[in-house]
Amino acid sequence: RTSAIGRRDYAMARCFFDLGLRCCEVATMTLDAIDWHAGTLRLPRTKSNQEDVLPISQPLGQALVDYLKKGRPATDSRAVFVYHRAPRGRTVQGATVRGAIRRAFSRAGLPWTGTHIFRHTMATRLLENGTSLKEIADVLRHRSLNTTQIYTKVDLGQLSRVAMPWPRRSS
Repeated sequence: RTSAIGRRDYAMARCFFDLGLRCCEVATMTLDAIDWHAGTLRLPRTKSNQEDVLPISQPLGQALVDYLKKGRPATDSRAVFVYHRAPRGRTVQGATVRGAIRRAFSRAGLPWTGTHIFRHTMATRLLENGTSLKEIADVLRHRSLNTTQIYTKVDLGQLSRVAMPWPRRSS
């Protein structure tokens, strides 16, 4: 996070981790979509074809501020995330966002699984903290609970600690 590109990449990663955004949503995020006073991000016409408003966490807000003040090149673009090399100042594409996360995975020694892993991780984390499937669907902006079930993974080890033993048949 000491370079301009590092600040940008970190802010993009926080968007995945804190909000469970899709790659295209990170790439197309605009300055106009951020309400700093309310601490929210407006996602116009997402995959669900409706506008969504999400809360910006303090770590994400700080990452965005750091990037916008100390990293983002001067540009007329209203996009939050822009290229730092040619075509400098233009809106990044999804491939750039994926590339930033892929490099982070590589630096951490992790196998590349794609950016969607953050959505799956968020769903699992929420489920483990007792969040209902309906609430998780709302956070991930899913219309169907069936879709959300795909994203939630049950920790069988944890489940076995709280599950009742199977009753034995009496003969």
